[in-house]
Amino acid sequence: MFRIDAQVASRPIERQIGLMQRPSMPPHEGMLFVFEHPGVQCFWMKNTPLPLTAAFVADDGRITNLADMQPLDETSHCSSEPVRFVLEMNQGWFSQKGIQTGQRLSGPVFKLSP
Repeated sequence: MFRIDAQVASRPIERQIGLMQRPSMPPHEGMLFVFEHPGVQCFWMKNTPLPLTAAFVADDGRITNLADMQPLDETSHCSSEPVRFVLEMNQGWFSQKGIQTGQRLSGPVFKLSP
């Protein structure tokens, strides 16, 4: 079990700004992007100097796919299926913890699967 302190970006302006201009982030911190409805979500790193990994997450907490994103890169990284959540962490955090596609994140924001 790993504890994450995540800022929540649930409003359009918060999602648009994300982690832009942030020069560093503690290892246990991240940002959780929350969307109103499931959809194919795409992210890029414009104006973001940190190397990040995005975990695209279904309503039940299942990680649909992970994407390593390079600083200041405008390459688009998209979810492999419709999702409502994207968790960005420092690049390497998921792999260091052995967290992979198909595993589930837990917390009050995720619905429990039946």
